[in-house]
Amino acid sequence: MSVGRPDEIPDLFAEAWNRRDAPALAALFASDADFVNVVGLWWRKRADIERAHAYGLNTFFRDSVLSPGRVAVRSLGDTVAVIHVRWRLTGQRDKDGTTLADRRTVMVFVAARRQAGWIVVAAQNTDVVPGAETYRATDDTFEAVDYRKGG
Repeated sequence: MSVGRPDEIPDLFAEAWNRRDAPALAALFASDADFVNVVGLWWRKRADIERAHAYGLNTFFRDSVLSPGRVAVRSLGDTVAVIHVRWRLTGQRDKDGTTLADRRTVMVFVAARRQAGWIVVAAQNTDVVPGAETYRATDDTFEAVDYRKGG
């Protein structure tokens, strides 16, 4: 897929997501792209990115809507751009089919300009956890915490 400007990438990603079109979503990525999702799963090729998104878009994200919010683009010369986007995700399904609460994430795309246009070479998505500043892991738990409020 040819992308004319880096700031178009979030909208194109959301449009493909909302159509449940994993091939179109994956077409935004280079064949050897990396993608790290919100729980740290790391896909190392476009085919893996497509396969993982096809699964999610047909199961727990089948009724979801992904909406971009603020987008910021930082150019690193003429051939590389870093794109940050705040997402709002609605309509995710739980294992029992019930609709879960809305989620917010921040995603980072690293895009390179190629002869045919801009293409994503890496992406990482991170959940926004309101009221938290880090995570605390023990042998039994993994939870968001805010040490400013006494842990």
